[in-house]
Amino acid sequence: MSTSIETVIIGGGQAGLAASFYLTRQKREHVVLEQAAQAGRAWRDDRWDSFTLVTPNWSFRLPGAEYQGDDPGGFMPRDEIVARFEQYVDRFRLPVRFNTAVTSVERKPDGSGYRVETDGAQYESNNVVVATGLFQRPKLPPFSARLSPDILQLHSGAYRNPLALPPGAVLVVGSAQSGCQIAEELQRSGRQVYLSVGSAGRAPRRYRGRDIFEWLDATRFLDRTVDKLPSPAARFAGNPHLSGKDGGHAINLHQFARDGMTLLGHIQGADDGQLRFARDLQESLAKIDKFETDLLTMIDAHIAQSGLDAPKEDVPQLRDGYAAAVIEELDLKSAGIHTIIWAMGYSFDFGLVHLPIFEANGFPIQQRGVTEVPGLYFVGLPWMPGQKSGLLLGVGDNAALIAGAIAAKRSVG
Repeated sequence: MSTSIETVIIGGGQAGLAASFYLTRQKREHVVLEQAAQAGRAWRDDRWDSFTLVTPNWSFRLPGAEYQGDDPGGFMPRDEIVARFEQYVDRFRLPVRFNTAVTSVERKPDGSGYRVETDGAQYESNNVVVATGLFQRPKLPPFSARLSPDILQLHSGAYRNPLALPPGAVLVVGSAQSGCQIAEELQRSGRQVYLSVGSAGRAPRRYRGRDIFEWLDATRFLDRTVDKLPSPAARFAGNPHLSGKDGGHAINLHQFARDGMTLLGHIQGADDGQLRFARDLQESLAKIDKFETDLLTMIDAHIAQSGLDAPKEDVPQLRDGYAAAVIEELDLKSAGIHTIIWAMGYSFDFGLVHLPIFEANGFPIQQRGVTEVPGLYFVGLPWMPGQKSGLLLGVGDNAALIAGAIAAKRSVG
């Protein structure tokens, strides 16, 4: 037996809850289906113990619960983030049904709406809002299965703290935000760390008197559309190295090398206890350095054009990583490595939606979250149309637009 309801929102994270806030305010009938048992699952379950926001507190902009505390420039810890999500559901009485996993979304045969199947019930609705985020499947290389069971292998989402790992050195594969922060924490705890470096960029924590995110917001860097990127694939590049820990600070791979971390190129494969790496470390470091240079040049131009009072600043230019030895093979046993943390990100999977509305890579075809199929929407993904739509900073605007589209559809119908 099916339950009929005007709108089904799939996913109770920041995007789904923001969409529910607006529909609740408009008194629109809807339900939020969330597979986890509590709100804030990704922040609760996929972040390590010492995690903090990387963006400043002022960027926490869940609609109706925007940050109003006394530390807008600080970086709230994981537990506070989770608590805010829990309070959000209760405060606005959002109709969230936890422990409900959606298995499929299909058009009804007569085209009048949608049939949403879950692991315990069926819904029929006029509208479906997909708010499942961009990180469904942890990325692990196929050759990881060939490594010895004596090596503890974790995805970055399962890492919690240094004490939870077996003794010995640690290999971190991936150097975007999570990989760099985890590698830094491990090194500061006294571990010998090996870091396989990718090409995610670097940014200073503060520049010319402001946090870097203030500049990214002011310059509309986060509002760039896909046509402004080097290629469509650049939508899914790793986020620049930054940390909000200890009041917020910059992360620099050259400093890692200076402090004794071993930098490696891209990982290429494994044969038993031997790992192979590309000879591209210097090339990756050059891309990372260029990202920062280009970013600061853009900010400098904005300051000059706007006539802002922001004293000039010279950012330290470290070069230590370029002097690192090129390592093509690494014997885990000889290096004393007993743990590998795969910080290679996630892949997205919208396979539960059984409709032909996806690009070849699986990303939904839409305009600001509105698909060509009447009543089917996406919310909370980046690049709808700018990067900000996937962040706490901009998810509210995206959700408001989708709620408005649903209201307009109802009023016309």
